[in-house]
Amino acid sequence: MTPEEAPVPSRSRRLVGLSVGRAGIWLRSSSTGLLVLSLTVGAAAALFAVAFRWLIGAFTRLFSGHLDYAASPGAAHPSLPGLGRWFVLATPVVAGLLYGPLVQRFAREARGHGVPEVMYAVAHRGGRIAPQVAAVKALASALCIGGGGSVGREGPIVQIGSALGSTAGRLGRLSEPRLRVLVACGAAAGISATFNAPLAGVFFAMELILADFTSQAFGMVVLASVTSSVIGRAALGDVPFLELPAFTVTGPHEYLFFAALGLLAGLVGVTFTRVLYAVEDGCDALWRGPEWLRPAVGGLALGLVLLVLPQMYGVGYPVLGDAIDGRYAVAFLLILMVGKMVATSLTIGIGGSGGVFAPSLFIGAMLGAAFGETLHLIAPGVSGPVGAYGLIGMGAVFAGAARAPITAVVMLFELTGEYTVILPLMTAIVLATGLSHALTGDTIYTLKLRRRGVDLGVPSETVQGSRRHVRDVMSEVPSGLPRRTTLAEVAAALSEAQFGILPVVDDSGDYLGVVTARGVTDALADGRHDTAAASLAAEVPVTINESDPVTVASETLSRSGMSAMPVLSSSGDVVGWLSYHDLLAARP
Repeated sequence: MTPEEAPVPSRSRRLVGLSVGRAGIWLRSSSTGLLVLSLTVGAAAALFAVAFRWLIGAFTRLFSGHLDYAASPGAAHPSLPGLGRWFVLATPVVAGLLYGPLVQRFAREARGHGVPEVMYAVAHRGGRIAPQVAAVKALASALCIGGGGSVGREGPIVQIGSALGSTAGRLGRLSEPRLRVLVACGAAAGISATFNAPLAGVFFAMELILADFTSQAFGMVVLASVTSSVIGRAALGDVPFLELPAFTVTGPHEYLFFAALGLLAGLVGVTFTRVLYAVEDGCDALWRGPEWLRPAVGGLALGLVLLVLPQMYGVGYPVLGDAIDGRYAVAFLLILMVGKMVATSLTIGIGGSGGVFAPSLFIGAMLGAAFGETLHLIAPGVSGPVGAYGLIGMGAVFAGAARAPITAVVMLFELTGEYTVILPLMTAIVLATGLSHALTGDTIYTLKLRRRGVDLGVPSETVQGSRRHVRDVMSEVPSGLPRRTTLAEVAAALSEAQFGILPVVDDSGDYLGVVTARGVTDALADGRHDTAAASLAAEVPVTINESDPVTVASETLSRSGMSAMPVLSSSGDVVGWLSYHDLLAARP
């Protein structure tokens, strides 16, 4: 078919194509378009959260025969009464055989607790997350938790929601800053629908995922969280995921107890982090087989832990509630606290998929309840209810492990609905966070990345740029102007120069400085210096050395106010020319 014979699109088809193109531009560039995408991501994350909760419940009933086996620890499986409680040896193994190959084949980033992977995607990949992560993470985590994995559902739902936000942004071909906002919207929406905590979802996303409180990003994240919460409440009911007792403070003296608990919780939070990665290192050192088989083989070790402490099965919210209600003795509370550290660390270490947020709340509840019970034994007349210390312990241990104090305060406030909890929480959480800072430079989330050589405190451009030097990216030096060149001639040369700046050389060709279009314009302004020498307008800028890292040179060029600068060797000779064009061309 010749070009003349090619069919001409009809007017209606051209109009449709034009409308679609305009809609795409509107979504990519306008605030209203970003708002629409944020609402869409919030709704999608809510639906995934509902499906995820249903999957966890279905797999828990399938593997254990109970709605939540932690509420009936030690009971037999109704379909396998002859095995008694020994069936828990097999459930992690069977679950591992299912989710191990699934993760290995389709989305390896779905392994682990999820939040570090999202933080890395936002900080170093422009918010890009593979679209299949949402489905794989939901299925793998539901299998892991339903099969007895002692992990939480917040990490998975954050990764699921973030993957949905990233996919929506990439389909709309959004710029990286807007794509990051959508990822945060997905994370906030997932937390909001799963825990019925819209405020906590917002601050979790802003404090841990974005680490950025710009007004536009905050507004979009809030809208996504609200949308998700409305849908989640319609599907799951308007009830908190934990039923907690009313919070009371018996007197000002209790703040000393809350402060002491905060310091202790900070230490426990850091200990939990170190135990988690120590167990993971141990599992890495021991395992020599294929990765897809690791969860199943390691599941046998997890099954032994569940046989001894069946309260560790799954997330463990019923056990947490009983501890807050004061139903356990101090010794057993401490056993449960240590047991959760071990069970969660083992679940993650063998390749399981689940979060560490809920385990940190569990550990904090055990610590706080044990602290309160001990105070009742020592000073029964001056200490408050055990539940009060359990609540404070929950927020403080999470703050000590994750160093997200705002999220911790808001989350516990949403759970209790009690304003009186704010001041005690702030006291304990600030002290826990401060002690955590003093003891370690990393959180339970960032340590996973640092062990891979990733520092979230350094932008990816800086990390990559610091490995390149100016000599690798500089261009050739333009022809220098002799110092006796008249300013009128210099002006003519600058009008043809690419960047409005040229070097000036002496009679022997040695570098004297540079002339710029702005400097020559100023010198010619009075009309009396047309025949003056170029040296009159020459200036010596801050120098760039050929051995400087690209990032340092970029900052120097920016501070100079010039569009290009000469590059000097160690001996002071001009060996190259660096411009913004060179820096942009050098970007990976």
